[in-house]
Amino acid sequence: MKTIILAAGIGKRMQPIQKDKCLLKFLGKELILHQIETLEKAGIKEFIIICNPRSIEKIKDLVGSKAEYVLQDDAKGMADALLSIENPPNEALIVGVSDLLEQTAYEKVLNKKEGDAVILGYKVKGYFSGGYLITEGERVKGIMEKPGAGNEPSDLVNIVVHLHRKFEKLIEYMKSTESEKDDVYERSMSRMMEGGYDFRHVPYDGKWIPIKYPWHMLDAMRFFFENMEGRISANAEISSNATIDGTVIIEDEAKIFENAVISGPCYIGKNSVIGTNSLVRQSIVSENCVIGFGSEIARSYIGENTMIHASYAGDSIIMGNCNLGAGTITGNWRFDKQPVKVNVDGERISSGMEKFGCIMGENCKTGINSSIMPGKKLGPNSIVGSAVCLQDDLESGNIILIDKKSYVVKENEMIK
Repeated sequence: MKTIILAAGIGKRMQPIQKDKCLLKFLGKELILHQIETLEKAGIKEFIIICNPRSIEKIKDLVGSKAEYVLQDDAKGMADALLSIENPPNEALIVGVSDLLEQTAYEKVLNKKEGDAVILGYKVKGYFSGGYLITEGERVKGIMEKPGAGNEPSDLVNIVVHLHRKFEKLIEYMKSTESEKDDVYERSMSRMMEGGYDFRHVPYDGKWIPIKYPWHMLDAMRFFFENMEGRISANAEISSNATIDGTVIIEDEAKIFENAVISGPCYIGKNSVIGTNSLVRQSIVSENCVIGFGSEIARSYIGENTMIHASYAGDSIIMGNCNLGAGTITGNWRFDKQPVKVNVDGERISSGMEKFGCIMGENCKTGINSSIMPGKKLGPNSIVGSAVCLQDDLESGNIILIDKKSYVVKENEMIK
């Protein structure tokens, strides 16, 4: 049996984050490496990774010879990805790279001996906007997409951890299935069920973090924190006056200066600097970052090569190569205490988070004393000028400034 990892998606809903989800780093390691490590612990040894053109070489460099690689030229959905495999295996486990699950989830599916196919079903207590399994005992009779609250056929949501013991037969069905929607894979499974193939489910109520929208990166960060084992490199330089509390990882050549506080769980990457009187709590600070004097980083993800000067970043995602000028503040809380909403493709979507700051793409800058309102997005290569309060999303490559004509300069009569 081989495990097929679906890693070719381009993540349109993740904007302004442009890096492929499989290459996002958590605790200094790319997501795809975390996933393979979990799968290996579950006893899986052979992998096929489906990649897109922009990520395939990077994934090959990371994973090496332990996997086969398949190129999906265009993001045309799951069925197209699977049909891109020239020599499909007889038996396959299909998993999505951006679904974070505990090791036991994979073991449950692999250990289920009955059935031509086995589907992992996530047990929900309230309505979830996704596909529900239609079940008769252990058997799956279909999948109902987004049935609406009160119309759910079961309490089991379909998660893409699917074991196909007759994978070649599934390929045949997909080749003969047509649809105007991106649901050829699901329709093919339904046709197989109608044709008498035995589909089973196994219930799962452990951790499940699907990375679908940018704010899910913070959920993923907390997922990895829960199982993190602390360590402090012998090559890190830590002031005797610094405070290290809780579970932390501090990598090689990191520097923690006087009166800095690291309140775990936290990750501090290689060559990063936490300046005097700074506070970092429940956050990831990636490699080659500088968190300057008097800054506070709270429950945030900070990408590589980012510099932050006497600023506050709360519940925010700040990608690589950004520079926050002194006095920058990310607002993260609404006065009405309602969940923060984010604009996704013109639709205001709730993050589900009472506290949520900004989403900053790569290579962004902010001027001194600037502020960013909750849930706002900054596209890559954009700049928020000094003293600006950003109240709307800023598109990639744009600069927002205060019109200097609003200032008045006159003689200082008080010194006469």
